[in-house]
Amino acid sequence: MIIMALDHVRMYFGQGTWYAEPTNLATTTPLLFFTRWITHFCAPVFVFLAGTSAFLIGTKKENQRELSAFLLTRGLWFVIAEIIIVTFAWTFDITYSIIILQVIWAIGISMVVLSALIFLPSSLISMIGLLFVFSHNLLDGIQFQGDGVLDILWYVLHQPQVVILNGYVVDAYYSVLPWIGLMILGYVCGNLYKKEFPTNQRKIYLLGIGIAAIVLFIFLRGQNLYGEPTTWQTQETQIFTWISFLNVTKYPASLQFILMTIGPALIFLSFADSWTQKSSHPLLTFGRVPFFFYILHLYLIHILALIALVLSGRDWHAYILSARSLRSGALSNFGFDLWVVYLVWILVLVILYSLCLWYQKYKESNPNKWWLSYI
Repeated sequence: MIIMALDHVRMYFGQGTWYAEPTNLATTTPLLFFTRWITHFCAPVFVFLAGTSAFLIGTKKENQRELSAFLLTRGLWFVIAEIIIVTFAWTFDITYSIIILQVIWAIGISMVVLSALIFLPSSLISMIGLLFVFSHNLLDGIQFQGDGVLDILWYVLHQPQVVILNGYVVDAYYSVLPWIGLMILGYVCGNLYKKEFPTNQRKIYLLGIGIAAIVLFIFLRGQNLYGEPTTWQTQETQIFTWISFLNVTKYPASLQFILMTIGPALIFLSFADSWTQKSSHPLLTFGRVPFFFYILHLYLIHILALIALVLSGRDWHAYILSARSLRSGALSNFGFDLWVVYLVWILVLVILYSLCLWYQKYKESNPNKWWLSYI
């Protein structure tokens, strides 16, 4: 979540704001690219560990039906929250002229699907998850262009697309098919965290699978084989050749993107199993209230960006991101150097820590308030 906040600060404060493309080799710099690249790890880890958390929650439920109902209601809540609460945080547009469907939406849809799959045998659930993750790139050649029901369904599943529905612009960044597969695999991974499962064996499994994912990524990417629609090419400098190699597709998340991010994440989990932290550690505080952090950090960053816009002598309305204003490109010449982005990022984390600590204590003091589990 901390790394995720860096990318969102960059979007609002970096030079070119929403219109800059840090993965464009023709215009990027190494620092800008890797500022963006490191945040690629966030969404896959969120989705994967949401599946693992679902499994662990299930161990505390009386039966699978109770877990299914929880996942269904929580998933639907995430979809609603993405459309109403998160979209407004991104835009500050009270007319909702544009609706942005991103990671919270993807997690929500994935939870709804998982709520139905948990009744199946674990081996079959694993096969479905692997099928979604490893085979969805076979569908890359299928492209829709209309706005009918089947077109929209395809955009939701696999083809990121902007559509206009009843006058509203809907931007479906996160086509859900690979994310559903990733959450399913995270759910299966929850078996490694059962109390009776040996810790050392879990570490070996996580380490082995993580290394295997990285090796497979290097092999597939190195040969420009399956699992990524864009190829890498040798560039004028070695650093840009590496950038080209690592520049894989997030929308929709390609197999190579997932392997590149989940592999190191699993290795990290393997080593993190042995770490102990004080309960007051800031990282744990952020981690105990993830959705609260997510919502709050977007509003805070947007408010700070609006203030920065005014202090720069510009009209604050420019950061009311309606569909019309986004198309105008009015903020394409606004923004600051990366060192400013990093300073604002640190400021955001300092402010959020106090708020997250307060909310964590509030949750711990009110365990019987069921609605707190949804925030």
